[in-house]
Amino acid sequence: MSGEAVLATSRLRSKRTEGGATGDLRFAGYAAIFDRVDRGGDVVRAGAFGPDAEGKLAAAGVPLLWQHGPASVIGVVESAREDARGLCVIGRVSRASAAGREAAAAIAQGVVDGLSFGYRVKAARGARPRELLALELVEVSVVTHPMQDLARVVAVEG
Repeated sequence: MSGEAVLATSRLRSKRTEGGATGDLRFAGYAAIFDRVDRGGDVVRAGAFGPDAEGKLAAAGVPLLWQHGPASVIGVVESAREDARGLCVIGRVSRASAAGREAAAAIAQGVVDGLSFGYRVKAARGARPRELLALELVEVSVVTHPMQDLARVVAVEG
């Protein structure tokens, strides 16, 4: 894990910590890994989530979904930042909905630890692999089978 990811997860307990039955669950992990071809033949390049006009990633408030289901909003992405490894995110899962409770339980028990993201392509080149050079982050999802095998939850709290 990179130094920035260690800092981002320093307040979160290990991945296998049991969560409580009420309240929110927070996690840290990687929604994207740079320079690795995923199962769909895409490779995300460093800088693809690039800063906005103010120098920040436009990720705060991006919805957190369960299994990419648009009707299964389970929380919110609190922060996202690129580091040397990929797109490191901190997400908050609300247990207010049935999907949120299911996701929180699966994450806390270590049953589901995959992460993925939805995006719009701003710039890309090539094919097989297609290099993703500039992306608009639309959502982050907790998933059973991520397109990028290394995109995983690395720490859990709550």
